[in-house]
Amino acid sequence: MKKYEIMYIVNANVDDAAFDALEKRLYAPITENGGSIDKIDNWGLREFAYEIDHMKKGHYVVVNVTANNAGIEEFERLSRINPNVIRTMVIKTEDEE
Repeated sequence: MKKYEIMYIVNANVDDAAFDALEKRLYAPITENGGSIDKIDNWGLREFAYEIDHMKKGHYVVVNVTANNAGIEEFERLSRINPNVIRTMVIKTEDEE
């Protein structure tokens, strides 16, 4: 298992209930593949430095996880196909122990 930091931006027009459902859907592959969600840092609604797809604001979330490759790959796939996820960045923070 490796440690990752994931940052993603969700469309500002998504309501709270849909946002919670989106989070559960995105985190499911990580936990189903034996990983864990270590820390969730919800930054809230922030203004972009530049316009993205005619949007000026987005909901920023930073998550620290411990996961294997399968969980991370599925997270990235789900975030790419979901129209409410604007951007995603996954960074490996620590090697295997």
